[in-house]
Amino acid sequence: MIDLRLLREDPDRVRASQRARGEDVGIVDALLTADERRRSSSVRFDELRAEQKALGKLIPKASGDEKAELLKKAGELSAAVKAADAEQDVAAEETQRLLLQLGNLVHPEVPVGGEDDFAVLETIGTPRDFEAEGFAPKDHLELGELLGAIDTERGAKVSGSRFYYLTGIGALLEFALVNAAMAQATAAGFTPMLTPALVKPKAMEGTGFLGQAAEDVYHLDKDDLFLVGTSEVPLAAYHMDEILEADQLPRRYAGFSSCFRREAGSYGKDTRGIFRVHQFDKVEMFVYTTPEEAEAEHQRLLEWEKQWLTSLELPFRVVDLASGDLGSSATRKFDCEAWIPTQGKYRELTSTSNTTEFQSRRLSIRMREGKRVRPLATLNGTLCAITRTIVAILENHQRADGSVRVPEALRPFLGGREVLEPVAR
Repeated sequence: MIDLRLLREDPDRVRASQRARGEDVGIVDALLTADERRRSSSVRFDELRAEQKALGKLIPKASGDEKAELLKKAGELSAAVKAADAEQDVAAEETQRLLLQLGNLVHPEVPVGGEDDFAVLETIGTPRDFEAEGFAPKDHLELGELLGAIDTERGAKVSGSRFYYLTGIGALLEFALVNAAMAQATAAGFTPMLTPALVKPKAMEGTGFLGQAAEDVYHLDKDDLFLVGTSEVPLAAYHMDEILEADQLPRRYAGFSSCFRREAGSYGKDTRGIFRVHQFDKVEMFVYTTPEEAEAEHQRLLEWEKQWLTSLELPFRVVDLASGDLGSSATRKFDCEAWIPTQGKYRELTSTSNTTEFQSRRLSIRMREGKRVRPLATLNGTLCAITRTIVAILENHQRADGSVRVPEALRPFLGGREVLEPVAR
């Protein structure tokens, strides 16, 4: 959530951010009204309590009619204090409810617009010219079936659409990608983490996934737990309700987890293969740092993602997402999109978001500098979303006979294999 003081001091900035996101601007005025009501009711409660305490000191010293009058007034004050306390609670709850609906402030350099209004920052590598090589590229599912690596038919039989099995070399390819990604992350100073797949509502709400993204979240009603769509959630909540020492920042974690998404808003999109699925594994980077260092750390996360995709020898581009395409917690988000030959376009493989103090305020995570305690900044970045990375590797490194060349950086993690060969069927 944003700082209420900023809202009071510069409401026009908050309105502009809401407008850029394409979200309700009226919530700003509603929140200002609720906050003023909360503050005035708090002052009223404090005044009545002070009067009540002062009166309480007079009653033992009084007698006769005077005492009776004081007792009568004490009863009236008691009722007024209770009413003021109730009003204070109602106003505080309304303020918090509205505050949780407000997105993070959009960074001033973010392009304004919707999903298609992103800015391309750079393009790295050149897509292969398969026509010049004399063959038409196969898509990842056809290649995966030739290699004995992907089985979506049995995945659908067992679990429904958008589920799959990774089999044989497909399973080994996942393990190789996870180990390679973790090796890069640990070399960069990240602490490896295996995180819970189920979290409490506070963790999900605190990271901003129960607002606009709620329709994509799986909820276990009986247990009131949520399946995570990214290990960003348990990594962000890891230090929930804690105070971290400033001289111990940044703290960098690399989490591996399974991720679960309903994909409720993607009906009819990417239904073939494993590009858009309900369950996949991912290596996620997460950082706690000072607010002053957040933008520089955001660039570092992007560089680590670029390093990863370059090591896999994938052509890709970096885009600065438009304001209307940001998640509620992000002030700015960069995506790295790999070229997918059979789709003839770039598709998101990794992303990194600067969430500034938005998540830390909601999760009550603060930093201590001497005697000063204040919210810190959090950032996240996908290093390797397994299924999409497999899609990109198979399609970009395929050969005419259906085999797939293994990128050199991945070979040590695949037992030295240089080529993935079709299997006898």
